[in-house]
Amino acid sequence: MATTEHPPPSRLRAWMLEGLSDMGKGGGHTGPHAQPEPPHQGQRWWRVMCLTGVDYFSTLGYQPGIAALAAGLLSPIATIVLVIVTLAGALPVYRRVAEESPHGEGSIAMLERLLSFWQGKLFVLTLLGFAATDFLITITLSAADASTHLVENPHLTDFLQGKQMVITLFLVALLGAVFLKGFLEAIGVAVALVGIYLALNVVVVIVGFYHVITAEHVITDWSSALTQEHGNVFVMVGVALIVFPKLALGLSGFETGVAVMPHVKGEPGDTEQQPTGRIRDTKKLLTTAALIMSCFLIATSFITTLLIPENEFKSGGSANGRALAYLAHEYLGNAFGTVYDVSTIAILWFAGASAMAGLLNLMPRYLPRYGMAPHWARAVRPMVIVFTLIAFLVTWIFDASVDAQGGAYATGVLVLISSAAVAVTIAARKAGQRKWTIGFGIISAVFLYTTVVNVIERPDGVKIGACFIVGIILVSLLSRLARAFELRVTSVTLDDMAERFIRDMASRKMRFIANEPDRRDKAEYRDKIEQIRADNDMPEQEDFVFVEVTVTDPSEFEAGLTVRGEVLHNRYRVLTLESASIPNALAALLLHVRDETGCIPHIYFEWTEGSPFANFLRFFLFGQGEVAPVTREVLREAEPDRERRPRVHTG
Repeated sequence: MATTEHPPPSRLRAWMLEGLSDMGKGGGHTGPHAQPEPPHQGQRWWRVMCLTGVDYFSTLGYQPGIAALAAGLLSPIATIVLVIVTLAGALPVYRRVAEESPHGEGSIAMLERLLSFWQGKLFVLTLLGFAATDFLITITLSAADASTHLVENPHLTDFLQGKQMVITLFLVALLGAVFLKGFLEAIGVAVALVGIYLALNVVVVIVGFYHVITAEHVITDWSSALTQEHGNVFVMVGVALIVFPKLALGLSGFETGVAVMPHVKGEPGDTEQQPTGRIRDTKKLLTTAALIMSCFLIATSFITTLLIPENEFKSGGSANGRALAYLAHEYLGNAFGTVYDVSTIAILWFAGASAMAGLLNLMPRYLPRYGMAPHWARAVRPMVIVFTLIAFLVTWIFDASVDAQGGAYATGVLVLISSAAVAVTIAARKAGQRKWTIGFGIISAVFLYTTVVNVIERPDGVKIGACFIVGIILVSLLSRLARAFELRVTSVTLDDMAERFIRDMASRKMRFIANEPDRRDKAEYRDKIEQIRADNDMPEQEDFVFVEVTVTDPSEFEAGLTVRGEVLHNRYRVLTLESASIPNALAALLLHVRDETGCIPHIYFEWTEGSPFANFLRFFLFGQGEVAPVTREVLREAEPDRERRPRVHTG
């Protein structure tokens, strides 16, 4: 393919668009979740679990406090409901997602395969909006909670009081700076962070249970207050089910768990088509992470509810956003509490790094392929700047508050889990698995209900998600419009008959006729040749080859082109092509023929009747319309040298 030559970029531009090599071990990928490793050179599943854990386990930093605010004394019971939904709902769903997309594509790719044309693209863009909400709020919420741990530390509280916004913005900026410099994934760092953090939490939980058991009145006071407030067990369970959607933050991490699949070491017999060992070990990863998190969620919600005064959970209280840190300082001293704070801040910051890497992995995987992102969206650094600025805005809007961002985060998490549940339900139905279809259908209904309730009670999440969706769709359509005349055929392959036609034409002037296939009878081709000769005042001895393009999926942007040759009615030579866009296919064929033969080809069109604007919309949306001028424009952009540009004739 011919490409337009540009002057050498400036040093700043070259640095900004350096590419993706500094984001992965092999280059060409955009983050720790994107770079697949060969089957036998990956990591043991438990090590990869720690990479998931920096996102999943770090929610212990704020989940117990959010649960206490949402459910009050019922927090332990509501958390048990959350654990049941996790183990009986989210876990089976994502175990199935691991089977269906073993290369880390996740549930969005599953749904993309089920839908085609523009409705499929728009649906994926909508899910990307909620995914962006999930990842970006992970960055801002984790930074806000990390700053809370700093501000509330007894050694620093006097100096840092009232500076939480500044600290949060600094942490977000530091995260962006690290990615601008270059962020190579370090699973070893994740293993160390998760190991230390979970070990410290085990100590806090053991000490917490010790104080609960030794202070006998604590349990009796709690049970008496529960009975007085809610009456009986059935009412308690009912209320716990009602408040469950507010605890949905505890479901985060499953999408990340599937995204890191390419890092899991496979078996000797694994292939890219059948990575059986990788799938099996990823299921172990998901199950183990869910079991560990479930145990911690139940234990921490119990001890924090019983040992921390209710007022301390509220905004401005010492346990707001840092319930376990409060217990660490209260019962183990400020020295241990400071170590716990440092560990929490580190894992929360690394969770933000994981989320940033997820964004840099997710967006380039879809948008450039759809033609719905500028060229620079393939480079890491410009996207880091964009996401960092958006994170600044979100932090400012929510005033760096953990509680205020909980609804937006939960919405992003629930939409992704709901879409995954729907995807596996459809996959099970297509596979003829009736029992699994019913089971996944029930799980989908639960998650869809939870999502709707969460949106109604805390509309901030869907508002933020809607802003991302509108922004992504608007920018995507504008980008697609700006790149409408870009040559986007990645390769051209000719079969033997087509090669023979081209070799034969190379000995004389190469003339093609663009033909819209209709009946494909002898009269159609005869009349077309006569019309072209009359319109262009050409002698009868001129020889032509017809080119016919069939539009497949006009919403696709980049694809290879296969050209097949055939002789119809023992006389007319026809090249047939399938493409998302007629003008792009024709331009790519002409440039390929020129490069292969060294001859400048000519192509002949007839004008299309109708409004030029309406015809352009037909081209933009459906890949056809006013073909002649668009083909010429694609050629003009692809080949700046007029002398080497294929000739377009219209009569």
